[in-house]
Amino acid sequence: MSAQADPDAALMLRVKDGDRTAFAELVERYKQPVINLIARTIHDPTEAEDLAQNAFVQAYKSAHRYEVTAKFSTWMFTIARNLALNEIRRRSRHPADSLDETFADNDEQPIRQVEDRRQGGPTENLLHGELVDKIDEAVNALPDKQRTALMLCREDEMSYEEIAKVIGCTLSATKSLIHRARETLKDKLKPYLQSGVWEDK
Repeated sequence: MSAQADPDAALMLRVKDGDRTAFAELVERYKQPVINLIARTIHDPTEAEDLAQNAFVQAYKSAHRYEVTAKFSTWMFTIARNLALNEIRRRSRHPADSLDETFADNDEQPIRQVEDRRQGGPTENLLHGELVDKIDEAVNALPDKQRTALMLCREDEMSYEEIAKVIGCTLSATKSLIHRARETLKDKLKPYLQSGVWEDK
């Protein structure tokens, strides 16, 4: 991997040289994907924003050690995922700290990853809204590593090798996680597949 092959890595090398503008550009590009990753991991959209900010702070503080050994996104998502897992461990040790958030999670709206700008009639919009809710519900029910691997594969278009580095699995295990996640979603969303509302791609 070279900086020429990854423009974001090139930006991070500029950050390493003290270019704050380059870092602001990286934050702008990765802010929402990092928030999405953390929110999917800890099931707490509000806390995800704070942890995402911490992830970027950590990335900035680590700039002097940055080397282009992988895509910048792999490095950034690894930092974010580690912070999210640390938060989960902290909550398990101090459950009272997150008791309010646990109950509040039941009232949270599903996290929307992609805004749908298509226009449709009331019935079509209702069906689409129901489908989005069912997809979010099914994705949130996946085991953590399956959910993270699938999200990185589908939404951030990372290779299996890059995803394996982020989630700390072997390449074969990563492929298996993604396959099982897809099969689980297909099974749970089978009514939509059969009705034609959901199209498998």
